Amino acid sequence: MTQYVYGKNVVKQLLKSERKIHEILIVEGLKDRELIQQVEHAQLPLKRMSRKKMDALFQNEHHQGVAAKIDEFKSYTLTEVLEAIPAGKQPLLILLDGIKDPHNLGAILRSADCVGADGIILGKHRSVPLNSTVAKVSTGAIDTVKVAYVSNLSQTLKQLKEQGFWVAAADAQNAQDYRSADYNVPLVLVIGSEGEGISPLVRKMCDYAIALPMAGSITSLNASVACAVLLYEIYAQRHPLK
Repeated sequence: MTQYVYGKNVVKQLLKSERKIHEILIVEGLKDRELIQQVEHAQLPLKRMSRKKMDALFQNEHHQGVAAKIDEFKSYTLTEVLEAIPAGKQPLLILLDGIKDPHNLGAILRSADCVGADGIILGKHRSVPLNSTVAKVSTGAIDTVKVAYVSNLSQTLKQLKEQGFWVAAADAQNAQDYRSADYNVPLVLVIGSEGEGISPLVRKMCDYAIALPMAGSITSLNASVACAVLLYEIYAQRHPLK
């Protein structure tokens, strides 16, 4: 099956990749000459349409005047994610428990790509699918970070622990300061949903919890922001300045 993704950065990234593009849609009067030249150079089927029609097609006005028709985004099995980790690399996986907001998933994908994380794990039944909104927010990371959907998150963590992974929960309850933990081990970082947090069964499988200090009047961060802060602390520990 095929789907449309939209946004200038998304389409530009697709044009640089090896992903098959079936068609490009461009709004009439688009002034981004560089993008138009990229499309013409790729010799792809091109359709121009009015802004009104494009707004109606995507049911919003955030498409930035350009879209691409592609095959559905690929997800992976957990085995495929693990087998793709380069030999000698300290593994880093992110498990998202109950993340349903496509903007959060897109932002987490983007952060995961930036720090070189090896994959993201989501539950099949309580998670957002890989869609055009996720793609737009991820600015191309939806194609560079492997995503696995699994049937049971707690059993998946049990399996990973048996393979030598440590599991760190981003959770304020019974937690240590995020700066005090040792991340230089095969690691799974668990992020819960903003409304419900980490589910009890998943939390039970975590080895320890880490928390971000809250020095102001706000008591929590957006899930994707918290994830980005923690990922960069992990990166800092693993790649210290010399």
